[in-house]
Amino acid sequence: MKIAIAGSCGRMGRTLIESVLAGADLELTAALEVAASPQLGRDAGEALGSACGVAISADYAAGIAASDCLIDFTRPEGSLLHLDACVKAGTNMVIGTTGFSAEGRQRIAAAAKRIAIVFAPNMAVGVNATFKLAEVAAKILGDAYDVEIVEAHHRHKVDAPSGTALRLGEVVATALGRDLKSCAVYGREGDTGERDAKSIGFHSIRGGDIVGEHTVIFAGSGERVEVTVRSQSRMTYAVGALRAARFLGGKSSGLYDMQDVLALK
Repeated sequence: MKIAIAGSCGRMGRTLIESVLAGADLELTAALEVAASPQLGRDAGEALGSACGVAISADYAAGIAASDCLIDFTRPEGSLLHLDACVKAGTNMVIGTTGFSAEGRQRIAAAAKRIAIVFAPNMAVGVNATFKLAEVAAKILGDAYDVEIVEAHHRHKVDAPSGTALRLGEVVATALGRDLKSCAVYGREGDTGERDAKSIGFHSIRGGDIVGEHTVIFAGSGERVEVTVRSQSRMTYAVGALRAARFLGGKSSGLYDMQDVLALK
């Protein structure tokens, strides 16, 4: 399978390239970066200590057209630009980018009628198992337990709460029969009054080089249940993203998430 990587010089991009080069069934066909990147023209494997014969390029249209699948962990505006190129070229896409607006999500859904897309807030297998565990816990514990979600990431992350935290909130809210938009509370300050029993709280921590930590707290009377996942390496995201790319092999259209990839639905 021919793979293109967007944001190839970023932390996640380098990890993805390393994973693709290690895959016997995979071929790195494009390492894409923004036009202003000082790394353009350099070998994509250089940062990993070994040349791979693929030069870092800003010509995303050509790179996408030469590939079976694009893996994109960049920013919403970049991902949507790449999405249009994928549709034009008939190239499938794995989207790990977070922070999309409702309009952006609609564009992805529309594109999935023409190409196959895996769109998920977190590609790590363990995190997706956590989604399922949180769903089961919510169904068992019900409204008698207050729900709070705490997430922590490195100082460079620009969106909050994380897409993974929001997805956890959606999973729990659905299991409890609630609308997350109307019950979500983002942080607390000052005289907030007594907690609304149906609310779902979100709290974000940013600092250092934390790769990613998420905890769903179910706080009841006399006991507390916590479902936690800690990502210690970006390699977990890369492994999941490549699993998603392989899942799309042979598919011509459709919108999928990691629950589809892992057969958890």
